[in-house]
Amino acid sequence: MSDFLSGLSLIPLGQGGGITSVCSAHPWVIEAALRHGLTHDGPVLIEATCNQVNQFGGYTGMTPADFRAFVEAIAGEVGFPVSRLILGGDHLGPNPWRGQPAEDAMRHACDLVAAYVRAGFTKIHLDASMGCQGESEAVGDTLAASRAAELALAAEGASAKAGQSTKPLYVIGTEVPTPGGALEALDHVVPTSADAARLTYQAHAEAFQRLDLGDAFSRVIGLVVQPGVEFGDAAVLHFNPEAAAELSTALESMKGVTFEAHSTDYQTEAALTALVRNGFRILKVGPWLTFAMREALYGLDAIASELMPTRTSLKQEMEGLMVDEPGFWQRYYDGDATTLRIKRHFSLSDRIRYYWPHARAQHAVDALFQDLGTSPLPMPLVGQYLSRIAHRFQTDPKALQPKLLVISAIQEVLGVYARACADT
Repeated sequence: MSDFLSGLSLIPLGQGGGITSVCSAHPWVIEAALRHGLTHDGPVLIEATCNQVNQFGGYTGMTPADFRAFVEAIAGEVGFPVSRLILGGDHLGPNPWRGQPAEDAMRHACDLVAAYVRAGFTKIHLDASMGCQGESEAVGDTLAASRAAELALAAEGASAKAGQSTKPLYVIGTEVPTPGGALEALDHVVPTSADAARLTYQAHAEAFQRLDLGDAFSRVIGLVVQPGVEFGDAAVLHFNPEAAAELSTALESMKGVTFEAHSTDYQTEAALTALVRNGFRILKVGPWLTFAMREALYGLDAIASELMPTRTSLKQEMEGLMVDEPGFWQRYYDGDATTLRIKRHFSLSDRIRYYWPHARAQHAVDALFQDLGTSPLPMPLVGQYLSRIAHRFQTDPKALQPKLLVISAIQEVLGVYARACADT
């Protein structure tokens, strides 16, 4: 499967061929991705971020080894062969500890990368672009590259010590869209210039060489740059191939490297296809998948309320939880009371996704499924409240079961990416 990633850079510009990077720790998203993968040849790439999964547990409570076991257990349940599974680590670097002095933050970051490699993650995004205590918000290319090389040294050491036959593949790059969406109103985003991309690549090449990591640098397969895409609470900036045409030419001087595009959520299929054909052959998606899951759950919630008008809705329960515990959204949303309420549930940044693992949320979802029962749901109600996926069940109304509908909603998004990444 590593050969698949390495081979992406060999595809000429203008042709199809790419891979979707599923960035989520929700079990239903992972299940949907693996079930979708069963219908296609090739690998499924699932990635965890440094805040989500780290040596201290992250906000999921999982270490890298835990996350691998978690994903492989789901693969076993759905019958997806682990030989076709690629695990990646996203934004691995000092970000979780950026409030600490750089020396301490980098020590933790090196331990983090080593933990991912020991756990068998083979795609490693080295991201040391953020400043630490007393530094600017973002550091320059030279310092970021130097720190990325330190992280690579830790990764190579962990791989060698573990006796791994498959060595890590690396993604580098510092021009990364805001994780989870923009915090400000969107107007336009300027794509990375070709010169800036080349300078980033060269700075990393030199930093790796200084640490005698030439072999590791030969396994750099991706460069993260800004193609000019972004999303905020209620707006999406779509890919403009003409604006990024000059950037794509930078790949000609980077042997074995493709571009990796972050924040591609909510792009049209045409835009995603254009991204792939312009050299962005790794497309990351995360919030759109849990957004689609939330849409399906709220659609099921509306169906349940039609069948049982006096029930307490899932939406009411989630509102109570988010108001009681605002830590995951309060810093990111602004506006009056009505605007905040709408953003809590419907923002494209989908910060409600952080609440689904909460015991109160899980209890509310369980109660919803109990209210819906085990009989197939009425097709007219599914058509009314889940119209995006109702067409999938017209010939098999007996399959109108709550969880199947949620999985189908997630797969509807994955299908957009699969078609965009198709080698056609």
